[in-house]
This record gives sequence, structure tokens and C-alpha cells, in this order.
Amino acid sequence: MRAQKITLATLALVTGLTLTACQGDDTAASTDDAAPAASSPAGDDGGAGKETAEETAAASGGDTASDAPEGSGGGQINTGPCKTANLDISGAHGMGEGTIHIAFKNTGDACYLKGFPGVDLKADSGPGSINANRSDLATPSVVLKTGESTRATLHYPANHSGGSGVDITLLEITPPEETHSKRIPTKINVPVSDSSTSDEVIIDPVGTGKQ
Repeated sequence: MRAQKITLATLALVTGLTLTACQGDDTAASTDDAAPAASSPAGDDGGAGKETAEETAAASGGDTASDAPEGSGGGQINTGPCKTANLDISGAHGMGEGTIHIAFKNTGDACYLKGFPGVDLKADSGPGSINANRSDLATPSVVLKTGESTRATLHYPANHSGGSGVDITLLEITPPEETHSKRIPTKINVPVSDSSTSDEVIIDPVGTGKQ
């Protein structure tokens, strides 16, 4: 609207100068004076158009993307933290003994994960479980578009005690900033004779390590 008003003002000014030129004695002099007068509003019109575009971008939330966490997925967040219901969670043994990579695949709209997942190691032989402790690693924000994945690494002590140990057959995973969990099957054996077993079960935050 501002750009349109300035254009109309320019048109009115040019028209006025033209009428004056017709009524005056020196037509050539009036025409020479009209040119610089008409060019000045035109220059203001360009600046107004740029300012209007910036105001429109600000009103539409164009600057808010910079406040959103960014990560492997990139882009702006649509739904906030990823929900358990929209995550396909799976586990796979790492290359070295004593690690499991827990993958989180987003099946919903774009969202983010930040922090440590809750991990409980469960055995079929009893109701108890071993809760994983958090590592000291920093927690990045990882944006996941639909179909994208990230993972966290679980570290556990391998059983070299010579005893039978305990067979862990389930991992109960709670994503960061969530209260609902999912269970995934696994097959690991941890020692029971070592009192520090639970202290050696450690989970890293999502988005760290090799992705």
C-alpha cells in the first residue's frame, strides 16, 4: 500500500508540473525542472518496497526459523519434540563388544530429539531391571524430517566373569522429553558377580557418536 501511495503522489506531482508548464511562458524551463522533481519520489518508492517486504517477512514469522534447533535433518520444526508414538525404535549391536546402537526413526511430521533416552535392561528370568546411567557427553538438538533417523549408543559390561551371568532380552526405551516407552528385543549377557555392573551400563545422548 505504501508503494502505491508514493506512486500516486508522483503521478500527481508530474501532472501538476505539466499543467503549470502549459500555463507558463517558458515551456522548456518547466520541462527541465520537472525531471529531477519526478525522479526523487521514484527513488523513495524503491526503498519503500524493500521496507514493506521486510515488514511482511517479519509479520509472517520469517525470522523465527533461526530460533529452532537444527541438526541432521535441517529445516524448521513443525511439531516440537518427537513423540514415542511417531518413532520407530530399534537396536543393533555395535562393531565392538559391549555396545548397542539404539536408532530412532521419525514416522511423523518433522520434530526434534534432544537429550538422553531412558533405557532399562530387562531379563525374562525376573521382574527387576538395570537402569542405564547417563554419560557426560553434551546433548545436541537433532531435527528429524519424516523418515529420517538418529541414534544413541548404549554401553554395557560384557560377561567375562566365568559365570553364567544374566541374559538381557529386552530394552525398554523412553525417548527424551517423553513419558511413554517402547520395548525392543535384544540378546546380551552381563555379569552378576560384579557389584559395579549397573554402574557400567551407560547411555549416550541422541545425535552423538557415529550416526
